Amino acid sequence: MILVQMSDMHVMPPGARAYGVVETSAMLPPALAAAARLTPHPDCLLLTGDLVDAGTPEFYAALRTLLQQATLPFRLMPGNHDGRDALRAAFPEHTYLRGHDGYIQYAIEDYPVRILALDSVVPGEERGALCGTRLAWLAERLAEAPGRPTIVALHHPPFACGIAHMDAMALTEGRAELEALIARHPNVERVICGHVHRAITRRFGGTLVSCCPSTAHQIALDLAPDGVAGFTMEPPSLLVHAWVDGALVTHQAYIGEYPGPYPFG
Repeated sequence: MILVQMSDMHVMPPGARAYGVVETSAMLPPALAAAARLTPHPDCLLLTGDLVDAGTPEFYAALRTLLQQATLPFRLMPGNHDGRDALRAAFPEHTYLRGHDGYIQYAIEDYPVRILALDSVVPGEERGALCGTRLAWLAERLAEAPGRPTIVALHHPPFACGIAHMDAMALTEGRAELEALIARHPNVERVICGHVHRAITRRFGGTLVSCCPSTAHQIALDLAPDGVAGFTMEPPSLLVHAWVDGALVTHQAYIGEYPGPYPFG
């Protein structure tokens, strides 16, 4: 299994620029092309939230047009910039978006590694939360297949990464409960998330949690407690999660076309 994770596309209508700087919609097609060039051919794309910059029909229309270029099957997850109802309306054929108890939560059962998608969105807020209903759904799904390798995916990171302004809007509710639940299930190979626009890894619940960079702009790496919130135009990238010799291996892959590969010697 090869799963490509993209996150924080922040798609806008054509020609519009996020923060007056980043033409995010122009940056998604190269990301899709980079995924399609991978060998072997990936099985699926998982887009882990902040699909658009504002969760309205106009923005999702732009996203839908861009995703028509995707040559790989894809699954969508919401982030704090998304709107659940508008997302469902824009992609009616994606029936898994109906979710559970109003939340967009679902299981992907098609691959050697099972994928459980969690909805960490708090409407109208940047922070994330996992309430009892959402955590109960995860507990039920994990109990169904306790021996099967599993990825748990959500938008908001369930930990502090040291970038102060992002930590204030991480998963602020249900963090300890999620960690305890993951710790009871050693078959969870990885917890994956987005939101921070950087590649970050941490131990969590006896496994690893990894954050995916953005396909557009990246959050500035400033670990000072009073660091100023800002972004940079570091190269965009994606994560490639590959099932290799009975374990999940994660690679960061930069988006774009670069010289090489060159033979050694």
